[in-house]
Amino acid sequence: MAIAEEAVKEALTGVNDPEIGMNIVDLGLVYDILIDGDDHVKVEMTLTSPGCPLGEVIAQQVDAAVRGVGAKSAEVEIVWSPPWTPEMMSEEAKERLGWGIR
Repeated sequence: MAIAEEAVKEALTGVNDPEIGMNIVDLGLVYDILIDGDDHVKVEMTLTSPGCPLGEVIAQQVDAAVRGVGAKSAEVEIVWSPPWTPEMMSEEAKERLGWGIR
């Protein structure tokens, strides 16, 4: 059975940025999810800052979440382009963190 991108995305909502206390999907940190025909999954994502001290921990949690939905392998690629900005957050995340208030 092929892994669906939505299943991977849903699993990634269980991975929180520990410094912000919100999941990486709502924060807009997940840029792309690629799944090949053999259920090998690559997650292209970023962090809120290049100096994030918990980047490796987050990457390990992403790996575990992806494998948890049945992926044969998981690759997590941290990219810096485009750079993350608060505008990339979901509307819910913006509201929760006070970014949507004017």
